[in-house]
Amino acid sequence: QVQLVESGGGLVQAGGSLRLSCAASGRTFSSYAMGWFRQAPGKEREFVAGISMSGRSTHYADSEKGRFTISRDNVKNLAYLQMNSLKPEDTAVYYCAARSGTYYRTFANEYEYWGQGTQVTVSS
Repeated sequence: QVQLVESGGGLVQAGGSLRLSCAASGRTFSSYAMGWFRQAPGKEREFVAGISMSGRSTHYADSEKGRFTISRDNVKNLAYLQMNSLKPEDTAVYYCAARSGTYYRTFANEYEYWGQGTQVTVSS
């Protein structure tokens, strides 16, 4: 089992940046592909970015390409989401998730473990 704890959310103006962190504990972090998802009020949880077990392969939702960067440190058991050029529509609760296996998936139900989420609010 893996426990995940997100941090780094907050209030930022449009055009600003935030870096979210996801700290993992429990079983071997490097055995899991990781994903970041977000959920805005009244909307379904949506995929933001994913990274493979090794960190060599990443994937982004179209709206995040070029603005967000996912990374991981398998020594420190951390995953990150660097978010630049933030927009008001990026406002949501952001979750990190882990799934057993080499590669990420874009569907939330394919992830086994979830953090509690961190709020990101982007003001216009």
